[in-house]
Amino acid sequence: MIVMKFGGSSVANGERIRYVAEIVRQELKRKPVLVLSAMGDTTDHLLEAADAAATAGTISIDKIAGLHIKTIRELELSSEIQKVIDPLLEELRNLLLGIAMIKELTNRTKDYLVSFGERLSVRITAAYFNVLGIKAQAMDAWDAGFISDSNFSSAELLKESWDRIPQILNPLLEADVLPVITGFIAKDRDGKITTLGRGGSDRSATIIAAACKAEEAQVWKDVDGILTADPRIVPQARPVESATYEEAAELAYFGAQVLHPWAMRPCMKSGTPVLVKNSYNPNAPGTRILSSVRAENPSPVLAIASRRNVTLVDIVSTRMVGQSGFLEKVFAVFSKYGVSVDMVATSEVSISVTLDSVYNLEPLKPALTEIATVEVKTSRAIVTLIGDVRRSSELLQRAFQVCHQAGIQAQMVSQGASKVNISFIVNDTQAAEAVRGLHKEFFEGSI
Repeated sequence: MIVMKFGGSSVANGERIRYVAEIVRQELKRKPVLVLSAMGDTTDHLLEAADAAATAGTISIDKIAGLHIKTIRELELSSEIQKVIDPLLEELRNLLLGIAMIKELTNRTKDYLVSFGERLSVRITAAYFNVLGIKAQAMDAWDAGFISDSNFSSAELLKESWDRIPQILNPLLEADVLPVITGFIAKDRDGKITTLGRGGSDRSATIIAAACKAEEAQVWKDVDGILTADPRIVPQARPVESATYEEAAELAYFGAQVLHPWAMRPCMKSGTPVLVKNSYNPNAPGTRILSSVRAENPSPVLAIASRRNVTLVDIVSTRMVGQSGFLEKVFAVFSKYGVSVDMVATSEVSISVTLDSVYNLEPLKPALTEIATVEVKTSRAIVTLIGDVRRSSELLQRAFQVCHQAGIQAQMVSQGASKVNISFIVNDTQAAEAVRGLHKEFFEGSI
């Protein structure tokens, strides 16, 4: 079996669902399980409707209902599907009425709210497959075995789910039924709807693939796979043929948001390959993510990523020379104020860290100044080279030559513990120029 996950843009309307159906039809011999996101911008429209209900008492599902009813007409589905969709829309309307009455939107209610997007999506898509003569069954994730804890907005599956999922899905596949399953959502033991948080529907797909020991998990996006750089910065960026889980996770963490690192975790544990494909360009080979080391690459760099709008904090204390506990004290402060650190570079008396700019450092700075001298530098960017750090001398020499020629000063350098990335900090305004220069150095000469 294989698992095929399609995101919101891939099932945005009737035309896109027809296109997806043709992709799936070609894979029927491999016994696919489909995992779908909400159609198009449905999740955003649901949250907008909830905000209007909570703040202004306005109840409207026109955007949500309009898109799905239009899609039913585009796909020329019978009136039977409308009988399935109408109760869901009425349930949604009643939920919004409740939100308007209490003027509050909790995480629990938000999870319930956003679930309607996926629930509508799978029912319409499964109905279309049945019209095509492909026996399909729409399934809410909890009916496919997804039982989670009650951590609303970022739930984790309970251990029993890993046994339940194959027990439920394998008999359907043996009967040549195409399961069409909601991504992103689950239910706790009390029957309350939860969402899986980071990684969303991609994570649902990799969980199914790992639990069922699938041949592979296919994640269909609107790009040709993992690219050598962000195509918005480097139009010449090209797809990466293959990458290890570690390389893909590092790329995702440092800005190449094709797959969230959490989404890959189930397949990392099971060793299940993940294939990232483009539903708008299905003939493109995509990127295969594997547990084994990729083939020898003539370039020491697999891909380049960047993350802008970060904060660099330099912490220096000569008082700590020869004394233990400096790092412990620094990180205790970050922990106390709930600040997550991205990159770290250290010496005996100093530590430099990068933080997301969303953090307010004003409450934290007095605690740090009790330990050391603190300098905060905003408007910085992380530029990351993912590749073969066994060739780090060559990689660094060429990278810094590019920066030197462009007048770009690297303000901090860090090699990840994963041994697949080298990152450095530059001014935010120079990040794009750095990425373009590095891409030209490591890739464009070999095209």
